[in-house]
Amino acid sequence: MKYSPICPELFITNRSRFRKEMLPGSIAIFVSNDEMPSNGDALYTFKQNSDLFWLTGVTQEDSMVILFPDHPEPKYREVLVLVKPNELKEKWDGKRLRADEAKALSGIQTIVWLESVDSLLQPWVHMADHIYLDSNENDRKGSLVQTREYKFIEEMKKRYPLHQYQRAARIMKKLRAVKTPLEVAVLEEAAAITHRAFTRLLKFIRPGVMEYEIEAEIYHSFLSQRSPGPAYGSIIASGDRARTLHYVANNGECKDGELILMDFGAEYGGYCADLTRTVPVNGRFTKRQKEVYNGCLQVHNYAKSLLKPGITISEYHKKVGEQMNVVLQKIGLVSETDIRNQTPENPAWWKYMYHGVSHHLGIDVHDLGTRTEPISAGMVLTVEPGIYIEEEQIGIRIENDVWITEDGNKDLMADIPITAEEIETLMASHNV
Repeated sequence: MKYSPICPELFITNRSRFRKEMLPGSIAIFVSNDEMPSNGDALYTFKQNSDLFWLTGVTQEDSMVILFPDHPEPKYREVLVLVKPNELKEKWDGKRLRADEAKALSGIQTIVWLESVDSLLQPWVHMADHIYLDSNENDRKGSLVQTREYKFIEEMKKRYPLHQYQRAARIMKKLRAVKTPLEVAVLEEAAAITHRAFTRLLKFIRPGVMEYEIEAEIYHSFLSQRSPGPAYGSIIASGDRARTLHYVANNGECKDGELILMDFGAEYGGYCADLTRTVPVNGRFTKRQKEVYNGCLQVHNYAKSLLKPGITISEYHKKVGEQMNVVLQKIGLVSETDIRNQTPENPAWWKYMYHGVSHHLGIDVHDLGTRTEPISAGMVLTVEPGIYIEEEQIGIRIENDVWITEDGNKDLMADIPITAEEIETLMASHNV
């Protein structure tokens, strides 16, 4: 891994939180993701199962973690399963974790090699009444590909048909949504890396630069700060391309007089930052661009003020939509008639902001978390309103990451320049 070692107490705490949710007489088994083939004999870069990482900090393939709080032998109450290092394989693919390294990384003291786990797991399962198995219950899930965790579920149910099976994902959805201070500290570092990358970009952006050159600057900045790279595909969209929400081609020229929307964030320690800023390519907003930008920023600040324990996501989005209507009317995009004739299914603001305002953030960019129950202290959400005007070929979005506290929230990106004046001043100073 490129980043500095994460305090193992983070993962020790996470496992403790999960164990407290387990039924008596239960065993929980989590498996790593598959290594995914691309073409020929090549593999895609391995990405660890988020739940297994949350419990262990292990990013290695062919890993498992087994939690059995009621095991009569204390050393088997939490077990980390790893592929045994192989000298020949390591000559080709690189070093694998040794037992002492895995202990230091995860805080788990019992390490079992994958080749011997079956003989141990069978008697452990026989002692248990309930088996917790994991699955992907992210509400945004869109793929029907049968991943390793689902194949493992089928295998376990075939081998042990009379046990009572429980959904680990249901617990994970609740626990991962609420970040501990140790997790937030890692998120803050991801945000700090992203901040420094943004500052670098303000020195680099100018008319004639290509979007992919900006993307390269982001990648360079992240790697040089010990980030493994972007937390997701960076969106670098100049001019009218900024109206495409998940634009990732990044192959256009940034032209004089245009705005450029940049949605990017660093991964650090397995956790994600998610920032969006929209800046003028030539360093100066036009009067109209600034008017729309300031309107978007007004909605951003209003939305952030609403995020506190007790509000539901649906109530939050309704209030933000109402404020967006006020702003859009002020800048001449909707009329009183439009607002009067809107319906809940087709609000007036939807024409100019056709996405949600916030999502949970953590190990995954679109992290696990409630969409129906009130938000609670410890959750981390993005705040990202946008205004997209087809007839003016303008797309503006402004996004920060916010940690919900007992009495409000803390903006994890509060130090990153956000006002039009701050951006213009920095771009002017860098281009002298």
